[in-house]
Amino acid sequence: MKPLNDLRESLNELDEIESHVAIMRRKLDQAIDWQRRFEADAAHELRTPIAGLRVKLEAARLYPGEIDIEEMLERALQDVGRLQGIVDDLHLLAQMQAANLATERTPVDLSELVREEVSRQAEHGFKVHVDEKLVVDAFAPKLRRLLTELLDNARRHARQTVHVQVRRNGGQAELIVADDGEGIAESDRERIFERFTRLDEARSRDRGGTGLGLTIVHNIATAHDGTVHVEDSPVGGASFVVRLPLAA
Repeated sequence: MKPLNDLRESLNELDEIESHVAIMRRKLDQAIDWQRRFEADAAHELRTPIAGLRVKLEAARLYPGEIDIEEMLERALQDVGRLQGIVDDLHLLAQMQAANLATERTPVDLSELVREEVSRQAEHGFKVHVDEKLVVDAFAPKLRRLLTELLDNARRHARQTVHVQVRRNGGQAELIVADDGEGIAESDRERIFERFTRLDEARSRDRGGTGLGLTIVHNIATAHDGTVHVEDSPVGGASFVVRLPLAA
């Protein structure tokens, strides 16, 4: 009976190996698919400003006496700026995929960081309510980038008002950035964090930004063991809520 038992054990082990291989194959296929879609999305987004820049330069070469050079250069620089923004954001996302932020974290007072950034952008008139001394373990430059992306996004889509709040929620620090704009439909509230997501005209990325800002926000929050989601804003638009674990 022992050889038969050994055979059964070997067959069971083989089944387990085949199951693990199938799981690894699915994950590999998903990763390859993600990479292909990422490359296609990035190529599409880069193509538009490159095409616009080419048209402007070719028009200047073909009709030098009919082109307002100053205006053409200004519009060309806008295209270059958009290209630079997309490339910089893609580079940041690539860095975050490769980096281990856990090794770079230090205690950061989220309340103080928010006060500093809002003060630096005082001309925009953000309305702020911040609880005192909420410390999280974080890589400060990335946390500041998360905040500036949320502030920029809210400012672009607000009619008049952006509310910023930092508060304690159990063992977490909660950062809330809310605008009084058009809001975001519930069906879009998860995919808004995907790269280059296009929503309706009311919250189109063409009003500013690269289409990667909220993807960066999501990745930074996740890298800090936190979360980010969208709710209805108490002032009528969209409310982005980031939750990060408080430092021990």
